[in-house]
Amino acid sequence: MVVELISVGTELLLGNIVNTNAQYLAQKCAELGLSVYYQSCVGDNAKRLEDTIRLALSRSDVVILGGGLGPTEDDITKETAAAVFETELKEDAHTRQRIEAYFEKNKEIPENNWKQAQVPAGAKVLDNDNGTAPGLIMEKGEKTLILLPGPPNELIPMFQESVIPYLKGRCSDAIVSAMIKSCGIGESKVAAMLNDIIEEQTNPTIATYAKTGEVDIRVTASAPTEKEAKKLVRPVVEKIKSRLKDAVFTTEEDVTLEEEVVRLLNKYELTLATAESCTGGLLGGRLVNVPGVSDVYKAGFITYSNKAKRKYLDVSKNTLKKYGAVSKETAKEMAKGGVFQTDADICIAVTGLAGPGGATKEKPVGLVYIACYIGDKVQVKEYHFKGNRNKIREQTVVRALDTVRRCILDKYHETARK
Repeated sequence: MVVELISVGTELLLGNIVNTNAQYLAQKCAELGLSVYYQSCVGDNAKRLEDTIRLALSRSDVVILGGGLGPTEDDITKETAAAVFETELKEDAHTRQRIEAYFEKNKEIPENNWKQAQVPAGAKVLDNDNGTAPGLIMEKGEKTLILLPGPPNELIPMFQESVIPYLKGRCSDAIVSAMIKSCGIGESKVAAMLNDIIEEQTNPTIATYAKTGEVDIRVTASAPTEKEAKKLVRPVVEKIKSRLKDAVFTTEEDVTLEEEVVRLLNKYELTLATAESCTGGLLGGRLVNVPGVSDVYKAGFITYSNKAKRKYLDVSKNTLKKYGAVSKETAKEMAKGGVFQTDADICIAVTGLAGPGGATKEKPVGLVYIACYIGDKVQVKEYHFKGNRNKIREQTVVRALDTVRRCILDKYHETARK
């Protein structure tokens, strides 16, 4: 089944708001095994919106529109969709009651909100538990329009609760997908390592998605039953995992790299400290996004200046003078200092040149050293990242998290082999 996405709103078209809805909907459609060939963004103009809807219907089975269902005059999605399907708007008593309930604590309901109770005749109404604009599913022949409110906190729950079951019901086969998340190797290398598997794909299908420092691989299969689809997915997932080995950090859809690091720390009853220079707290920030991290995360040091490195991490004055702040020697002493200052089991330290200034021939922008102290040993690695200042810092954080993960695995795999 081919699905097309249309984002409605002049604020999206002009870039005043980041279009996170399109990203979310595209990802969810991929998970459902649906084909998304086109996405469009159109402003609040009835003629252009109508042309966009008609074009989408000419080449897709289902068109999902996000935005333009509010109470103001420039919210025209519902009216335009009704015109395309040549149907009239009628008041929906159920929706009117829900609007009344939503405003029950107010003395007056703004008159323009009643506009949201008008729905195309014959449309299926999707209740909105987080706002007043209902969603709509409109069918005509073999074509379907799905209209969703624009705010993400309304669109996402409505899609999950109402639209996903509807789309699954439209598919004759069961669709099952699995995610393999990897880090430490680039997308081109992942593609090369999996080239024969990808070239031979039919059912299941394999798709790779690159993010900063990470590569996700989705395996999707369709079959008459969910059990049969899972049976098709399982061996492909295992084959990919065997190729990528320790680069794979999870096969769980919603698990992040930092969550996996915290899981390993908990599993082996380890504590962690961070010592940051060029990342300026981004590494610690990623870690504290994980609920319950306080059980394993002892402290984070942001030692941007040489003076701070000496004062808080006991980095030698001679080391800084001889090798500089951006050096494997300084990174090593930062990691040691973090452990001794906090009595943590592990300290991950980063120092580097994020740019754009400060570079020399010997130390170019993007040069980063990452050190990990664990089990009375320090591992230091040199990296050369590409991109602007933010990109270099983001890549450093991902590689630092991956370094912690790999160091824990190496330590405890060695223990197990003994």
